[in-house]
Amino acid sequence: MKRILLKLSGEALAGAEKKGFDEATVIAVAKQIRTIVEEGTQVGIVIGGGNFWRGRTSETIDRNKADQIGMLATVMNCIYVSDICRYLGLRTEIFTPFVCGAFTSLYSKDVFFAGGTGHPYFSTDTATVLRAVEIEAEAILLAKAVDGIYDSDPKVNPNAVKYDEISIQEVVDKKLAAMDLTASIMCLEQKMPMLVFGLEEENSIINTVHGKFNGTKVTV
Repeated sequence: MKRILLKLSGEALAGAEKKGFDEATVIAVAKQIRTIVEEGTQVGIVIGGGNFWRGRTSETIDRNKADQIGMLATVMNCIYVSDICRYLGLRTEIFTPFVCGAFTSLYSKDVFFAGGTGHPYFSTDTATVLRAVEIEAEAILLAKAVDGIYDSDPKVNPNAVKYDEISIQEVVDKKLAAMDLTASIMCLEQKMPMLVFGLEEENSIINTVHGKFNGTKVTV
């Protein structure tokens, strides 16, 4: 693959604690990013904010404000992971769709897209597809806390069945939880394929770029 958009789950970066950062996990991820960059793959990165905040976390504050907090959570995640990448020798830059002081830039480096779409009511899944289309990525690599797409929530249903391959049309029709529905429909309309896999598996990012992964391939 020459150019990809890598979506990292904030929750997966938090490790077993599910909150904040697990530095060992982040360093392992950054080393994988370094490997595929050294092999010639151009990488854009979006990181979710679920290890700090989700727009639906609070039922007492306005949805707009809740989503804005979530956008800032993605900025914090990108600053942290970006700096770990720099520590390992990569040149990185963070872009946001809104002014963020001296921390980021306003829209051959490895680029972090922080702050979601910059608007409430849109998830980082939607931002992922949007940025993937904008940079003309070959595919979205969706690194999650779950190792693929299932016919039901495997955390709730122990008999849930994982798909090895599924079309984006089926994902939309069955409303499967690969991404939120808005993002899935964008993938369908823009013909953007996805590879969904678990971040916890050793070298899962490298293996996916090399075509050897144990997740779910989403075709268009």
